[in-house]
Amino acid sequence: MVDLSPPNLVPIPLTMFTSMFIHGSFFHLLSNMLFLWIFGDNVEDRLGHLNYLIFFILCGLLAIFVHILFNPASKLPCIGASGAISGVMGAYMLFFPRARIKTLFVLFVIIQIVDIPAFIMIGYWIFVQIISGVSEIGHSGGIAWFAHIGGFFSGVLLAPILRRYKVFK
Repeated sequence: MVDLSPPNLVPIPLTMFTSMFIHGSFFHLLSNMLFLWIFGDNVEDRLGHLNYLIFFILCGLLAIFVHILFNPASKLPCIGASGAISGVMGAYMLFFPRARIKTLFVLFVIIQIVDIPAFIMIGYWIFVQIISGVSEIGHSGGIAWFAHIGGFFSGVLLAPILRRYKVFK
């Protein structure tokens, strides 16, 4: 008896693109949209509409490549726009280092909304991604930490290039 895989109806390079538009749950989609809502419009204003679209897709694809590089034997599907949105966060940190983000602060019974500098909030976020990714090397968790990391640093590298050269005006 032989176990036959189903035929691939969609070429694998295309699935790397389409995987950015599939999410594992409503919460996954909602959290990605929240981060995109907070950071995306400002980055789009700096890059322009078409450059932003190209930037977003490139960050997503580079995020997938970094994920594959660190998890070559993974059998888990890599889905969601988190890598691309991480790139948007990297660009936001570069473009708006002094911006402040309204954040819900919870410490035991103290609950309030505070303004935190974006570089602190995003810096903390990428620190958590790196620590989580490194701690899961060799294990197959359900979160693509290195896609987040790869997307973030792709955004840091690509955003100034696309902004400076305005590939498409």
